Order: sequence, then structure tokens, then C-alpha cells
Amino acid sequence: MRDHTTMTDQTDWAQRFSERMTRVRANEIRELLKLLDQPDILSFAGGIPDPELFPADRIQAAYDAVLSDRQLSQQALQYSVSEGYLPLREWIVERMAIHGVPCTPDNIMLTAGSQQALDLLGKLFLTRGDTVMVARPTYLGALQAFTSYEPHYLDLPDGALTDGVDAQALMAGRKPRPLGYFVPDYANPTGESLSLPQREALLDLAGELDMTLIEDAAYRELRFGGEALPSLLALDIARSGSIETARTLYCGTFSKTISPALRLGWVCGPKAVIEKLVLLKQGSDLHVSTINQMVGWRTVTEDYEQHLSRLRGAYGAKAKALLDALARHMPQGVTWSKPEGGMFVWIRLPEGIDGKDLLARAIEEERVAFVPGAPFFAETSATNTIRLSYSLPTPEQIDDGVARLARLIARTA
Repeated sequence: MRDHTTMTDQTDWAQRFSERMTRVRANEIRELLKLLDQPDILSFAGGIPDPELFPADRIQAAYDAVLSDRQLSQQALQYSVSEGYLPLREWIVERMAIHGVPCTPDNIMLTAGSQQALDLLGKLFLTRGDTVMVARPTYLGALQAFTSYEPHYLDLPDGALTDGVDAQALMAGRKPRPLGYFVPDYANPTGESLSLPQREALLDLAGELDMTLIEDAAYRELRFGGEALPSLLALDIARSGSIETARTLYCGTFSKTISPALRLGWVCGPKAVIEKLVLLKQGSDLHVSTINQMVGWRTVTEDYEQHLSRLRGAYGAKAKALLDALARHMPQGVTWSKPEGGMFVWIRLPEGIDGKDLLARAIEEERVAFVPGAPFFAETSATNTIRLSYSLPTPEQIDDGVARLARLIARTA
């Protein structure tokens, strides 16, 4: 009788994967979230929006309006152009202009969240061995997006944008024209922002190195304190005279302000870049969900500023609760960032305490969770760091969770 052993029984699939897959690792945060279904765990881990703040009624009304209209429903359920739904791109153009970025719909391409934008930009600009310059630490999702294209990473040295840096020495032995990735406003994971002089210094460095800049603006609209600062792209256009001559590519998203499930983000940049991104998107997923784009447009064109005000108030109150709790409970030797927007506080633990080891004990002994800091570093990591997100827990839960965590740190130090 013929042996009907399946191919999977016979084949070592790992030997068939592309070489680049050896560089791809599981997202430690995503893996961590799988462990947190237990209701008694108080979690600071997931850097995700508070679902109580989703404009669900408005989104429901938008879906109803589109699907109840025969002509609109046929358009919404059909294939569409890769650039994205024109009315939404026009709205984004108006929004960008408010923030000092004059552009046209031809400078905008809609993406499946800003995460897809990072992947497509990596595909467009990175060849094996190219350099990607990043902050130390930086957004883990960006590292995941770029790593598939086999670059070498370069941490921007601490203090480089304040004290200066020898740009040529920094790039010694590396390929020219690096790609830079930065989150200037309320960054994930630190919650910190670049000052205006630091933004100018980053543009100076980019000019000296002929570096293309990716500006991740995922949290820019969530400012609840401090001064509003111009985006890197706005400063770049002020220098260069036009978006067509700027070197900065702006990645925006509605995931943090409307809903992650709509999967709506965008890239704003020179037409020559957008045209190439459109070709890559056609080979990826053709276009973002048409109905979601139409619903997204209807949602943001109604009382968007009022909705943003609600988000800022809610996250600002939670951030204050966390900072107050840290000041009350944390033992000596623990320091933290003081964000004026976004969803995160970055904690530096006393030397000798490893964030990953602390997490295992925190879950077992105190039933509290967070994200270890080490995965956010591209080159040399600082293991005595952790990230806390205040977006989901209530102020009361925040105080309780910080007290639990502080007890554990005091026992560990």
C-alpha cells in the first residue's frame, strides 16, 4: 500500500523559510498579552486605547448610513483605489495644513494603520545592510517592521540632539544615506517628546547625513499638557520650502483617536514617494477596506475636536493618577518619565533589577503586569527598565497596581 505520509510529516519547514526569517522574532508584548486573560491580574501592559472612549455610536451611525444607501453601499463593498478614499484624504490634507504642512491629496496614501506604513516604507527604502537610526529606546513595532529587510541598527547616542554629535564618526564603516525613525511626540515606550531645539538638531543631523526621516505621529493628537510643538515635517517644509523637497515622511493614524479596528493610517510625503508606495500597496493588499475608509471619514468630520478633547481629558487624568502614585509609593532609586501626552510612562529601576525577571515575579506574587524594557532597544539594551501604560486601568486601579509593584521592587532591591 502506498505511504500517504503528509508533506508536513516529512518536511522540516524551518529549512524552507527565507534567510530573512532568521531575524524575525515574536513580539514580546503580543505574547505577553496572551497571558493576561486572568481577571485578577492588574495590567499596565497593553498600550492600547481605552474602549470606553471609542465613538461607537458615531461609528455605528456611519455604517448604517453607508449600508442603507444603495449607491453608497455598492461603493463601500467594492474594490477601490490604492491611494485611498478621496474625501478622507482631502480631510487629512486640511488637518495637516492646520499643523503647518501644506500638501494635496496626491501627497497622502491611506494605509492599514500606521504599522503597515512602516512596513511599506521599510520595503521601499531598505536594502540589506542599510542603516536605520533610531532613538534609544524606540517603538518595538518599528523594529519588527524594518528587521525583515535586514538592516543594521544604529542607536542615536544619548544626548546627541542636545550636546551635539560627530555625524561622520557616527556613520563610520556604514553605508551612506541612512533611514531615520523617530517618534517626536509622546513616544512609545518612554512617553517623552523631543524639544523644539532637539527637533531642529535632528533635522540638522539628517541634512548632514543625507538621511531620510520617518516621523511616527501616532500619539501627536493626545497632548494633555505642555506646549504644542511643530512636527518634524512642518519644520522640514519651513526649511526646504515645499513638501516635495522635504526629507521627512509623516505617518499618521486614527487607531489611537478613533479605533484600532478600522485599520486606518496614512503616509504624508513627496509625490515621488507616494507614487512608489502605491505600487507596493497594490502588491500587498490592494487597498484599505473601502467601507472602513468611508466610515472613518464620516466619523472624523463630525465633532472631531470635541472627541479629541474628551480623549485628552481622560488620558491626562490617568497619567496624573499614575505619576502621583509613583511619587507616593516607589522606593528610592526608581525614576520615571513625566509625559504630557500619549499613553506611557518609562520606569528606570535600580541597577541589578532585570525587568523581565521582575515581570515573572510581579505576575506570580502581586498579580500585576507591565512590559519589560529590553525589547525596545535596537542595539544595546538597558534591562533595568519597564514600560507602564495608563490607558486602560482606572485611577483607583492605577494606585493599587503601583502600590503592588512598589512593594515588589522594595523586596527585590
